[in-house]
Amino acid sequence: MCGIVGIVALNAAAASPSREALMRMVGALAHRGPDERGLYRDKRAGLAHARLSVIDIASGQQPLADMDDTTWIVFNGEIFNYVELREQLIALGHRFRTRSDTEVALQAYRAWGEAAFERMNGQWAIAIWDSIAGRLVLSRDRFGICPLHYCEHAGRLYFASEVKAIFAAEASIPRAFDPAGIDQTFTLWTVVPPQGVFQGINELSPGHVRTYHDGVVRERAFWKPSYPALSGSGQSEFTGSHEDAVDRVRRALEAATALRMVRADVPVGCYLSGGLDSSLVATLGRRFAGRRFRTFSVRFADAEYDETRFQRLVAEATGSEHHEVVISRGDIAGVFPEVIYHTERPILRTAPAPLFLLSRLVREHGTKVVLTGEGADEMFAGYDLFREGKVRRFWGHQPASTRRSGLLQRLYPYLTRSPVQQQAMARQFFGHDIEAYDAPGFAHQTRWRTTSAIKRLFSPDMQAASERCNAVSELLARLPAEFSRWSSLAQDQYLEVQTLMSGYLLSSQGDRMLMAHSVEGRFPFLDDEVVSLANSLPASHKLRVLDEKHVLKRVAEPIVPPEIVVRKKQPFRAPDALCFAADNAPLYIREALSETALREANVFDPRAVARLLGKCQAKADNGDLSNADNMALVGVLSTQLLHQQFVASRPGATGAVRLSVDADREHRQEVMA
Repeated sequence: MCGIVGIVALNAAAASPSREALMRMVGALAHRGPDERGLYRDKRAGLAHARLSVIDIASGQQPLADMDDTTWIVFNGEIFNYVELREQLIALGHRFRTRSDTEVALQAYRAWGEAAFERMNGQWAIAIWDSIAGRLVLSRDRFGICPLHYCEHAGRLYFASEVKAIFAAEASIPRAFDPAGIDQTFTLWTVVPPQGVFQGINELSPGHVRTYHDGVVRERAFWKPSYPALSGSGQSEFTGSHEDAVDRVRRALEAATALRMVRADVPVGCYLSGGLDSSLVATLGRRFAGRRFRTFSVRFADAEYDETRFQRLVAEATGSEHHEVVISRGDIAGVFPEVIYHTERPILRTAPAPLFLLSRLVREHGTKVVLTGEGADEMFAGYDLFREGKVRRFWGHQPASTRRSGLLQRLYPYLTRSPVQQQAMARQFFGHDIEAYDAPGFAHQTRWRTTSAIKRLFSPDMQAASERCNAVSELLARLPAEFSRWSSLAQDQYLEVQTLMSGYLLSSQGDRMLMAHSVEGRFPFLDDEVVSLANSLPASHKLRVLDEKHVLKRVAEPIVPPEIVVRKKQPFRAPDALCFAADNAPLYIREALSETALREANVFDPRAVARLLGKCQAKADNGDLSNADNMALVGVLSTQLLHQQFVASRPGATGAVRLSVDADREHRQEVMA
């Protein structure tokens, strides 16, 4: 994984991109690529690259050109089937100068055009510049593992892996929050591309390709999730037996893990959370790791969140060289500003902070690449949200039934303040709009309603702007035509992928925390074949009654310790508001939540925030904070830090120069004739 940036003149009146602006941009991404940097520039376009060397370390420098030196590429990510694609391209007569997957991606585009992206199995953000035709092509992988932002300003297009690089390009680029992005975040937990958090800066949607040519901008989806239709045409449903499904999933996951272990010229390690998904990936990954296999885990000083026993169980079973980092509330508070600098968006939980510290541990031990279990819960129905949706729909057919509503007691067993503990309150909370069980988004409405309650803290101006937005309606209006023909579980999975997985888990909690310390994450459960197979499975193979990830547990049974297989799903969590409410909390918290800072940002009402902070501080000793208050304080603080770092402070050339890699590792190509 790397960092990519570019500037393209959109009309003849726009000046050529300056070398200085490009180097400021790529300098701001030095954490994504500390090994090398490169630059290409002509009269209309400039591309730059910060490299994290993983494949073809000797000759994979970027920007990289085709054999004619007319078409150039900058590429962040990995194409895991590049060896197979390379053989196909050689058979078509293409010649190669390197062993890199970057050159395969470029030659594939030359051979097959935009259809090349449909053939790629991997994770990527790609920019291809055809200097003869004057055409720019931007592409992003199916799930948005690799970020790609873009901004049109003063006749130019700016694009980059991170927003901070766009801000570093020119001081004249506006820096302000977009109310629609704030509204989405405090409804859906995240923005949904192309919407961004900052005005004028968009994010390329996952699975999309966007082209600029002759003053025309065209964008299309080259891939979108598909599930078997209950009626009419759609993806073919898996028709084998349950045993056949277990065997197919096992073989697909073994192949996906093998690809991600062996397609690297550096050692590959693995995260171990103590749950089923990372345990299965680590067990499979060990087979392809050679003599030395490293695993990495987060431990918590708070026993409520700690999973050390299960992590060490798997580490011992795999014989890995295991490394741990123990994290306290103070540790989370201490790194939180850095975390927000890298997420570049508000967050509602502190879970990214421990992963920031974990990736630092990985890098300290000399590892550049790790496998993780992300994607398993979305592909194989692992979340309580899916179980909750099934219970509520079952209950919705007979709203007066106490037996059906009683099934709520089987949800959220890991929460000390579970929403199902008080039956009367649970019936009222989960019974909201229960008769609308067939409505799109039904299973997610509880989450969206709870999150939206934070908007009560908005300032009058932000409340007025938010009322002109409707994040849920806008999301549902973009559902594919075939959505209504999918099973209820498939509908829930689709929405989870489009929102929480792509925008939060793979971004704020994934790529941004990994690349903050120059570590690449790889995700076997998001392999193209694994996803296609998982989506084709009948709902009962994934969620059997209320047994989540049923088929995946069957895959794991013969090879993963039984204690891991039988334990109930527990999502990765960390202490939240209590990290910031203690008497010895860092001073930045008081500054960020001061009346002056709140009025300057004008997102939240200072009096409402003061009441919230006082409430959290009063309960800091007993820890008796509601889910709503936890999310609210984290959301307010992260937004205020974001404003300080990207709006008020106007980051630019100074920070970029400080972060730039050494000039003796720089290569460039400039064609200004």
